[in-house]
Amino acid sequence: MKIKEFIKDFEQIIPARQAEDFDNVGLLCGNPDREISGILISHDALESVVDEAIEKDLNFIFCFHPIIFSGLKSITGKNYVERAVLKALESKIAIYAIHTAFDNDYLGVNYKICEVLGLKNQKILMPKQNQLRKLEVYVPVESAENLKNALFEAGAGNIGFYDECSFSINGNGTFRPLEGSNPVTGTQNERKNANEVLLSMIFEDYKKHQILFAMRQNHPYEEVAYQLISLENENQYTGLGRFGDLETEMDETDFLKFVKEKFNLNIIRHNNLTRKKIKRVGVLGGSGASGIKSAISAKCDAYLTGDVKYHDFFSGEDKLLICDIGHFESEQFVTQQLFEILSEKFTTFAIAKTTIKTNPVNYFI
Repeated sequence: MKIKEFIKDFEQIIPARQAEDFDNVGLLCGNPDREISGILISHDALESVVDEAIEKDLNFIFCFHPIIFSGLKSITGKNYVERAVLKALESKIAIYAIHTAFDNDYLGVNYKICEVLGLKNQKILMPKQNQLRKLEVYVPVESAENLKNALFEAGAGNIGFYDECSFSINGNGTFRPLEGSNPVTGTQNERKNANEVLLSMIFEDYKKHQILFAMRQNHPYEEVAYQLISLENENQYTGLGRFGDLETEMDETDFLKFVKEKFNLNIIRHNNLTRKKIKRVGVLGGSGASGIKSAISAKCDAYLTGDVKYHDFFSGEDKLLICDIGHFESEQFVTQQLFEILSEKFTTFAIAKTTIKTNPVNYFI
């Protein structure tokens, strides 16, 4: 399987286009036409990970964090980023990063954190805004089913754990072909009445081009009458963070011990205890101080994340327990998650997890 074929198939499961705008996901380096000999999954694509891929004869590194995040003006090996990329290029090893596309995925990073905590009634903490669109297209009755199926195939009509969602209204349309037209039905300069169907479907905005292409390819009319409508609805199945409820509420100190055990932590940084019971818990893997206000709005009693700064701890306003469990520690399950996803989907080449410890943070206990 070629790298570009793998990416196309994988992104049917987790679309790279659902990543945050600031992020740098997808194929970072490597020839997309090269055949894959095997995949090495890692949290970070460091030079030591590239060495491991070389040793194991695996020419594709699938990582969580993008080793190339901001623009590179040269690749000479003068820092850890350039050394990793340079060695990968010289060794014909491709690097692909998933990062916030997996953060935003309904079954991604934060779903696993909630699963480890045993949270019930889970919901997205910060649902994607301004992402949903509605397509309305008019089509002759006899062509409606074919067009509907083509749009479903292109990704329209997916709502949460349902697909092939649509709404149809039958009606009567009119048009008059003018000089220069080549109508499928009707005569130039004469008004045509046609029995038509108004098809309506919701889709995520990143699917726009593929859906419009499918519409035009499968619509019988020379000129397609359609409209795209931006929806204010939040996407309840895509977004950063997550929250849910513990089976049984806990005292704060018991909760901290519980988290420390579940995540195998040496330390938890937290704000002042609120002297409240912990029942609803919000989570956001990685650097998640931006989710504190959302956690308060969701009436969370505790919030787990990483990279919380001094002043961020004040923003809890004594309304919830903020727990900084560490950046890597909050994302520690990602490699295993990706291994399970890839192993189930792709069976024609070797898939391995790195043995290299890439967490740069250490603790002196």
